Amino acid sequence: MAARVAARLGMPGPAVIDINVVCAGFTHALATADHTVRAGGANRVLVIGADKMTDVADWADRTTCVLVGDGAGAAVVEACAPGAETGIGPVLWGSVPEMGHAVRIEGTPPRFAQEGQSVYRWAATQLPVVARQACEKAGLAPEDLAAVVLHQANLRIIEPLARRLGAVNAVVARDVTDSGNTSAASIPLAFSKLVEQGAVTTGDPVLLFGFGGNLSYAGQVVRCP
Repeated sequence: MAARVAARLGMPGPAVIDINVVCAGFTHALATADHTVRAGGANRVLVIGADKMTDVADWADRTTCVLVGDGAGAAVVEACAPGAETGIGPVLWGSVPEMGHAVRIEGTPPRFAQEGQSVYRWAATQLPVVARQACEKAGLAPEDLAAVVLHQANLRIIEPLARRLGAVNAVVARDVTDSGNTSAASIPLAFSKLVEQGAVTTGDPVLLFGFGGNLSYAGQVVRCP
């Protein structure tokens, strides 16, 4: 997919990488781009989060098909000037592979399925701790955040997670009510809408936190561009 995008953009000879961790895809890719630029492997990286969830929706499963939507979002990551404040904080990422069956695409034709209660319990109890650790790695407390942009799974996960994180002064993105669960696209879509609405401004610290397939997760604090 990355190669096809590069070809359509007319980019001559770029390195192309596909990162397939679905709902955590954008935050994983953002961290990979950040590390690549810091290591001198590139000066500028285009990061795209995109999934077409309606292709794998099980329209007979009303617990999942009413949530999903299609979307795409992108960001450009580039090296900052010497001495300038960096815009992307350290990533906190991992997975729970022994629970990978809880969110999956399976069958022929492939269909999206999840064990809703297992995912909810994991997200509500374990992810607030991980999200706080992402803030700590950036040298911030949750109450310092201007916004929290979580993967837009559903409001039953987003709202308790944000509350237990303790980001009492932050705007919480709730784009799932407009765009649905767009998997890897949900974080850049929700973030861009906060910017367009003026809910965050240049330099504001924003926590981006993706989670989902194979119960993978990744989060980092970024400065609003």
